[in-house]
Amino acid sequence: MAVNKPKGDNARKGAVKKRTQLKNPLTKTSTKRNKVGGQFMAVKKSAKKFKGVRREK
Repeated sequence: MAVNKPKGDNARKGAVKKRTQLKNPLTKTSTKRNKVGGQFMAVKKSAKKFKGVRREK
């Protein structure tokens, strides 16, 4: 469960539950996907992962 105290410190504790990320095997980058509609939202330019977003298996 995400706990977001103290307010205003711009830090999130816990994972974003409405989004997932997966690794693109061709480009070796992470792709963020919306869990509700399944649409792809963003792609990282580097090979690093998105922070705080769940991974798909």
